[in-house]
Amino acid sequence: MLMPAKVKHRKVFRGKRKGKATKGNYLVFGEYGLQALENCWITARQIEAGRIAINRYVKRSGKLWIRLFPYKPVTSKPIEVRMGKGKGDPEFWVDVVKRGKIIYELEGVPEDIAKEAMRLAQAKLAIKTRFIQRDK
Repeated sequence: MLMPAKVKHRKVFRGKRKGKATKGNYLVFGEYGLQALENCWITARQIEAGRIAINRYVKRSGKLWIRLFPYKPVTSKPIEVRMGKGKGDPEFWVDVVKRGKIIYELEGVPEDIAKEAMRLAQAKLAIKTRFIQRDK
C-alpha cells in the first residue's frame, strides 16, 4: 500500500477539488495512458487495485508507471462517538486528482492489450477516465 514514510503534518484540511490539472496532464514516460476526466480523491487502495489489474493482464511484459502518490491523510472519528473532542485519527491516504491528470502510463505492449488493461484498471477507479496514446 502506498503511503508517505514521513509527513510534516499528521492531519490536514480537506481542501478544494475544483479546476483542471496543469501539471501531469500529458504522457511523459509511456506510449499509452489513462487520463482522469473528473476531479476526485483516489485512495491508495484504488491505485494499488488498478496496478494489480494492469500487471495481471499484461503478464508483466510491459513497463508501467504510476503517476499518482497518496500524500493526503483522511481522518474519521470512530462510530458512535459524540460531537467535539477534536479531530479523528488518520484512516487512509488519498491523492487529489484533477481532471486531465494522467493516472497510469504503459509501454512495451501492443495497443489492443494496453487498451484492455487500462479498461480493467478503469473499473477499479471511482471516476470517469479515458484511454490516450502518444502521437506518432
